[in-house]
Amino acid sequence: MKYGEWFDIFGEKHRRIIESLPGLEKNDLIGFFRYENMRREHPEFCPLYREGEKCHDMDDLNCYLCACPHFRFCDEGIDVINGKIRYSLCAIDATAGKVVETGKGIHQDCSDCLLPHHHGFIRKHFDRKWNKIMEKCKTCASSV
Repeated sequence: MKYGEWFDIFGEKHRRIIESLPGLEKNDLIGFFRYENMRREHPEFCPLYREGEKCHDMDDLNCYLCACPHFRFCDEGIDVINGKIRYSLCAIDATAGKVVETGKGIHQDCSDCLLPHHHGFIRKHFDRKWNKIMEKCKTCASSV
């Protein structure tokens, strides 16, 4: 699955859940997205829920954002580095992030970064519209 496809599917899932909770205030809404609650209430939200697994090993994992607003991607490629197409990157070059090179591509690996799963980070970037928080992620302005 390409980044853009996942992004659109996830945005729609998030929108439907948010619309089902119109009366919740900001902190309660963020709290609703705790891993344990989401696994029980919305097992379809993440394929890992069905297996009882977490994407990150942390006690208070919050799934409100799932992805990070600092992640940048373009399925056609952002740029070319040493002959390889870079498809994704971290806009803040987070120290927990890694770069993974494949045969012809370069991708950002955020699996060790916990930043977007903390309540405080989510509160800082909060909007009921996930796509608004994530609007800078799609970066297909240049042609590769």
